[in-house]
Amino acid sequence: MKNKIDKFDLQIMNVLAKNARVNYRQLAELLNTTRQRVARRLERLERDGTIKKYTIIPDFEKLGYLYVAIGISLKPGTSIDNIIETLKKDNDVKVIQRAIGYHQLIIHIVAPKNMKEIERKIHELSKKVEGLEGMDMSFVTDIVKFELV
Repeated sequence: MKNKIDKFDLQIMNVLAKNARVNYRQLAELLNTTRQRVARRLERLERDGTIKKYTIIPDFEKLGYLYVAIGISLKPGTSIDNIIETLKKDNDVKVIQRAIGYHQLIIHIVAPKNMKEIERKIHELSKKVEGLEGMDMSFVTDIVKFELV
């Protein structure tokens, strides 16, 4: 059984959402508690899967890439699980999200700043998605805010 998330857990996650490089000592000082308490809580949050990953937000422009969000609509009755497993294996697919609404999947890919290459990648992805009804794309120009907690 998963433990309930309390105010202290949320405080830890809020600090880490702003700076995942904060160490236990710094986190304890910011939250006015002990390093041991922080360590125990983080261990539990990681073990429970509440905190899945510590990551960065790269500037794709500086890396020479475009960041593309793609909404995928599937034909009724299409099994989504096999599609997800196939997309997980694609190194250019960075985010896969199940959705309810017009799109059943939303994926984020990175691609070189070359329209021919992007066209090739989109064509390749469309072949991998069985039961594809449609794809809508948006080129992300800037990540202005990225907070999950």
